[in-house]
Amino acid sequence: MFKKVIFVGRRATCREPMAMALLQKEMPYDLVEVCARGLVVLFAEPMNPKAEEVLASNGIFLPDYRACQLVPEDFSEDTLVVTFHQDMKEKVMDMEGAQNIVVLTDVTGDELEIIDPYGGELLQYEICLETLGNSIRKLVQCLQNDMNGYCPAV
Repeated sequence: MFKKVIFVGRRATCREPMAMALLQKEMPYDLVEVCARGLVVLFAEPMNPKAEEVLASNGIFLPDYRACQLVPEDFSEDTLVVTFHQDMKEKVMDMEGAQNIVVLTDVTGDELEIIDPYGGELLQYEICLETLGNSIRKLVQCLQNDMNGYCPAV
């Protein structure tokens, strides 16, 4: 079973911390460590204010969140790296030591990709959070059932 899940995106300021927060809420933290990373993090940027607002309106808070760069040391045999699009998965796969990389919708069987709300209206962030919530609940089922035997993408 995976002991760590990393959600990876470009800057890790929108979908990634939202997905991280949702998975932390759904899954006992002592079973799986959950974090978010970006491929292009120039400094420890806080979460996007609209993403933070949407999480807060759902009773979820990440007050100390700061974006972090994905580094080769993040990869391990017991770490699952989750992206939101195939092109991001391919970029991550090019990194040294890359392993166990999946696209969230491939794991969950969802047909629609998780939209990137960055720069959009608050409603787009709310839709993104709702869509993520549905996918994260399915991911939890996969993690709890040991993904290798239960979910087709791993």
